[in-house]
Amino acid sequence: MSRAPFRTNVMSRLHAHIPRGGARLLAAALALLACAGLARPVAAAVEPIERIVAVVNDDVVLESELRNRLRTVVAQLRERATRLPPEPVLRRQVLERLILERLQLQLAERLGIRVDDETLNRAIRDIARRNGMDLEAFRAALERDGFSFERFREDIRNEMIIARLQRQQVASRVTVSDREVEEFLASAQAQARRAYHVAHILIAVPEAASPEQIAAARREAEEVAARARAGEDFAALAVAHSDGQKALEGGDLGWRKADELPSIFADVVPRMEPGEVSGVIRSPSGFHIVKLLEVRGDEPHVVEQVRLRQILLRPGELLSEDEARLRLEQLRERVLAGEPFEALARAHSEDAASAARGGDMGWLAPAELPPQVAEAIRGLAPGEVSRPFRTPAGWHLVQLVERRRSDDTEAYRRARARKLLRQRKVEERLQLWLRRLRDEAYVELRLDR
Repeated sequence: MSRAPFRTNVMSRLHAHIPRGGARLLAAALALLACAGLARPVAAAVEPIERIVAVVNDDVVLESELRNRLRTVVAQLRERATRLPPEPVLRRQVLERLILERLQLQLAERLGIRVDDETLNRAIRDIARRNGMDLEAFRAALERDGFSFERFREDIRNEMIIARLQRQQVASRVTVSDREVEEFLASAQAQARRAYHVAHILIAVPEAASPEQIAAARREAEEVAARARAGEDFAALAVAHSDGQKALEGGDLGWRKADELPSIFADVVPRMEPGEVSGVIRSPSGFHIVKLLEVRGDEPHVVEQVRLRQILLRPGELLSEDEARLRLEQLRERVLAGEPFEALARAHSEDAASAARGGDMGWLAPAELPPQVAEAIRGLAPGEVSRPFRTPAGWHLVQLVERRRSDDTEAYRRARARKLLRQRKVEERLQLWLRRLRDEAYVELRLDR
């Protein structure tokens, strides 16, 4: 196995072991690990002196850490064909990311946020599985490419700790009201069928910035915006100047629906043409510049639904497991012989709500079904009856009444609106929280010493 393909494969899949939903921040945090976890090759020799490049409260960042991270970032930028900024600029940008990570780990330690070995080992095994290997093969491949497996494990642990910290300090404090959802849908309705591929540059200002600091940041932002509009590579400008979380990815925010755009430029992007660079946009965190890369339409959201009837028996003191299963087998034979499922459900089912409707469970999407139910109806044709099966609720007999494809666009957009409003708030508050964490810390840079 050659080094480069393996490294790219691991980096591209590294975040995939974290479920979606509440874990969006964790996926973003583990994406940073692509710059860290695989950037610690086993040292060929012990260096006699470790130079300190930054003091972060009562901790330090070493030259070796910066050098290793820088090497990986450079490789990633070259892989994306992004023009590299001057080395001093890139070194400063990478060092700032290391400082922010160190500050978050310090706070997590004070708050007692940890990731135990069992949780960490599950994450490592999942990474290995998603790379098509067992744990031992994955470890051997890492070490064959010159990377320390133990260092890799600890970097995974650190990024999971950071993700937990961000959830506790930011995400868990964000709420979205029904009124916000309604207002959001009303304002976004005209553009809801479009999606935008955008890139972003942030010139940050401290939380308690002086007028001089604000003016200097505005001048830098206007200069960068002018250079971008004049045709300079936006990704290279982002790497060199942006304080945003995606700076080292060229500022690329990926594809966003209109209702997924950060609110600070949600009204600007839909009016732009592909390739256009915005003017300077002010927000509490600083000055923003946006480039619209591409636009595409949005398709209706169609889901497959199933309508089911069920008979449920709950084993207990008066009914054993075997007796419940046997009774359902007998009821199944009666259905196959021609008796209506609805009548048997009314007479025998212990699920009062559905029994009153002849066992009718209504229309459900497969994703809404318990895994055991989804498996039991797999392959059934309308009218067919499953074999008895067990769930935590008891023993079930299920009849598939019919299948349909349903346009779920409006319900989907409403659910997505709540999720994306929350995501937008989290992103904005996370940026401010990180800036505040940085401003309140003692940080001494020693790059030029």
